Amino acid sequence: MVGLSFGAVAVASGAPLWLPVLLSVVVFAGASQFVFVALVTGGSSPLVAALTGTVLNARMVPLGMGVADVVPRTGWRRLLAAHLLTDESAAFTLPRRDPEERRAAFWLTGVLLFALWNLGVLVGAGLGGTVLASVDPSDLGLDAAFPAVLLALLVPAVRTRADRRTAVAGAVVAVAAVPVLPVGLPAVVAALGVLAGRARRRGGDGGAP
Repeated sequence: MVGLSFGAVAVASGAPLWLPVLLSVVVFAGASQFVFVALVTGGSSPLVAALTGTVLNARMVPLGMGVADVVPRTGWRRLLAAHLLTDESAAFTLPRRDPEERRAAFWLTGVLLFALWNLGVLVGAGLGGTVLASVDPSDLGLDAAFPAVLLALLVPAVRTRADRRTAVAGAVVAVAAVPVLPVGLPAVVAALGVLAGRARRRGGDGGAP
């Protein structure tokens, strides 16, 4: 559904049909793709849009650290794993403790999501160029699909009081940083703060940070 919304919004906003399809195969990063297309169709240069998308996707760094144990240390499979790393593949991997379950969750989620995302984008781009050609994308609310999916992934992971405190603290940091930091950095700062808080809590319990 998010891929469909991205393809439809991109083409209905004035992007050529091939652009969202190519981005989905090569970039495969939903939020960065939304931002890239919004900036380019809004008049920004492709370079500025690409740099902004890169900054936004920097949140994958802490997520990658959290799932690094499930992929080979070298070789083409590690590069493939880096490409398949998304909020969703990390969200299904991180709660699991068994190494085999973690590995299976990461690869199954990553491969299925890549296939379904690209299919959704292709269908959505086709709709954006025909059915939605005369509709303002902002009137459809399709851009809300991505944050809605992220919220759906977050809620099941917030199980304890400490989890809830951490989630609220991350949200407060992100919202407070929006007026003073470039697009994408508030989420990165919040994620790094959450990781630091978890490491400190584990260290206080006698565990390795």
